[in-house]
Order: sequence, then structure tokens, then C-alpha cells
Amino acid sequence: MEHVQQFGSENAEFSEAGVFARYESNVQSYARSTPAVFAKAVGCEIWDEGGGRYLDFLSGAGSLNYGHNNPVLKNALIEYVNLDGITHSLDLHTEAKAQFLTELADTILLPRGLDYVAQFTGPTGTNAVEAALKLARKVTGRTNVVHFTNSFHGVSLGSLSMTGNQVLRKAAGVPLQGAVCMPFDGYYGAGVDTVAILEQMLSDKSSGIDLPAAVIVETVQGEGGLNPAGWEWLSDLEALCKRQDILLIIDDIQAGCGRTGTFFSFEPAGIVPDIVTLSKSLSGYGLPLALVLMKRELDHWEPGEHNGTFRGNNHAFVTAAATLRHYWRSNEFSREVMEKADYLEGRLRGIVARFPKHLERVKGRGFMRGISFADASHAAAVRDRCYALGLICERCGADDEVVKCMAPLTVTPEELAEGLDILERATGDVLSARGSSGPKIRIAAS
Repeated sequence: MEHVQQFGSENAEFSEAGVFARYESNVQSYARSTPAVFAKAVGCEIWDEGGGRYLDFLSGAGSLNYGHNNPVLKNALIEYVNLDGITHSLDLHTEAKAQFLTELADTILLPRGLDYVAQFTGPTGTNAVEAALKLARKVTGRTNVVHFTNSFHGVSLGSLSMTGNQVLRKAAGVPLQGAVCMPFDGYYGAGVDTVAILEQMLSDKSSGIDLPAAVIVETVQGEGGLNPAGWEWLSDLEALCKRQDILLIIDDIQAGCGRTGTFFSFEPAGIVPDIVTLSKSLSGYGLPLALVLMKRELDHWEPGEHNGTFRGNNHAFVTAAATLRHYWRSNEFSREVMEKADYLEGRLRGIVARFPKHLERVKGRGFMRGISFADASHAAAVRDRCYALGLICERCGADDEVVKCMAPLTVTPEELAEGLDILERATGDVLSARGSSGPKIRIAAS
């Protein structure tokens, strides 16, 4: 049966749904296409207040890689809270922080040969990007930072200047400075080497581009449309940065923490970024935590020079350490993710093949995938139809033309298949109603 929302009160002003309309700002976004009032969630499943069940293929925009209320993480957190462990500590030393840093070094950094030091910033990804930009400018003494078309790095002013989306940029209200936008891999088509274009611009004394402090890049552009950078392109970009004495910042906030199959999304490229930003699924439990990893020799900060009241979320340290300990001490979890990623890609390619007039291609990498629609309104309709059938998913891309699948990495094979069945049915319902060349599917309640 399809999901029907009932808000339970004749006076909407005093219903649970009405309180959001009355007291929450218009800035809310996800709730507009997914208006249920949610009450409970476990793993990939989430239930609304009326008991309606949904599969969550949004996962907090990549903040819930290990699912809702993962028992491994929940038990570690409950134990810590019950022992009256430290909650808030600014940047004081705590046992929870020590355990996380030890696990990070032993499980992630040292096995990969990465000699990074960690900076805990404010609790969100944009805070980490702001710190990375400030550090790059401080270290090099230069101002400009190169970012790329379709990039998304956050919406605070510094990170917004590195974000390509025109609607978001207009909301700044002030000029966005210190940024140079260059074409991402594939922006001009497969035959154009955009790293070579960047190198030519940097080498030409009349190009109008000053030598930048850094280049910041996502290996897979999440909000920008699931655009993956090629491994050779990333390797060439790193080599260019080294030749020009430019710092390379990898924004791994959405693509990292296993989303593309390896803990860091850049690992298969064989590169070693100067600075890495992490957030979203770093805590593993949806708790706010952001981190800047920098090469040891770049740690030029003076004490307290970049700070924030919530730069020490000990509850997040506890769940983050448990995540690394449980999932990343061996390669088994990564292999499982890639197996599911192969299945996901195959199913999405099958959907594209059914509707060649309306669907362009499968996009993304690993377990960060989506389908590009020729008409963005069709993508919106499919997203809405998925919601009606019990699947929560969202769109991305310059025109929101890509329906993306961001299921938890821990999703069961059965849940993954169920969610993709819903996506395929929703796509058929919408496109058949619009005259697709594919088979006709009658829109009806299940």
C-alpha cells in the first residue's frame, strides 16, 4: 500500500506537522519533498509517526554510512554515557579523544603510509573546509585557491567561494573572493585534458591568474551531480601541484569514510594530498564531527589561532573510534561494500537501458551512484514517486537532474534489492506516463 500522510489533528497549527510550518524557517529543503514526521530508524529502515516504513537511500546526505542506530556504535556510546564520560571539553585532552586518535593512526593512517596530524574544527564539513583554506593561505602566503566547476564545499563564506552552484552563491549577499574556478575532469568532454588547461593558465604570465595557495577538489562531486574524477586526472593534478608548489586539498567529506569503497576516496589514484577534510560519516553515528588532516610539516597554526566551541565532541569520538575498530581493521568491509556497489551499478545500468530516450547514464563511483535524466522534471517526479512507494532518495546536479542512491554501506542485499525495485518501478511509472519507449506500467497502489 502506498504511503499516505495523516497528520492527526484537525487544527494543523497544533499538529506535529503544523509546528514545522508555523515555527521553522523557509530555508528547510529535504522536508519539502519528504514531508513525513519520522519517529524511529534502524539500519536502512525509517518509520514515520504513523508506522509507515521507508527505506533510506539518502542516509543523511552521506552522514549515515553505517545506518541508523548501528548497534555496535550505539552500545559503545551508551556505555560511555552511563559511565559519565566527558561530553564537552573544547580541545582539552580526554580519554575519548586519545582512543579515537590512536585508532585513526593505527587503523587508517599508518597502514596507508600517511604522516598526518589532526585538527578538530567546528562540527560540520564547512568548518573543516574553512580551516583548510585558512591553513593553505597561511602556509603559502598566497591568497587564491582553485576550485572546479560543479564543486560543492559548503555554504559558509569561505567554502561558498569554492562552490560552483549559482543559487547558493547568490545567497551570500557579498562578493565571494579568493577563488578561481577551473573546469573539472570531463567538463569539456572526454577528449579535453583540463589539468593541462590549468597548467597552461598557471604558466602563462598573461593569463590573469595569480599562483594559488591551493587547489581544492572532490574526487567524486556529490552535490554537483556525482561526477567522478579519473584516477589519471587526479594523479596529474597532484603532479602539477607539486611542480608549482601548490597545496592539494582533497575534500573527502561526502565521498570519504568508505562511500566509494576505500576509506579515503583518493586511495586508488595513488596520491597523497597535502590536506584532507572529513566530516559527515566520520563519527559513524550521525553525530557532528569534522576533521582536517594535514601533512606534519604544514602544521603552522599558533595555539588557538583557529578554534570553535564545539571542536571536541567526545560522544562522536567514541562512536568514530568504534567505527574504525569494527569496520576498518581489515579489508573485509571494503570488499563487501564493493560487491554491493557492483550490484548497484548493474541494476542502475539496467534501468537506464529500459528507457534510453529519457535516461542518459549511470553516474558516480562505488556506493555513490545515481541516474542522470534528460529532463530534470522527470527526476523530480521519480524522486516523489519513490517516496510514495516507500523509498527516500534525493537529487543532485546542476539542474537536480540526477537521482542518487546513497544507501548505508551496511544495507543488506535484500534491502538494497528492494530499494532498487522501488526505484525501477517509480521510473517506469513516471516515464511510461510520459510516453517512454519502455514497457508501459500502470500506476497503481501496491
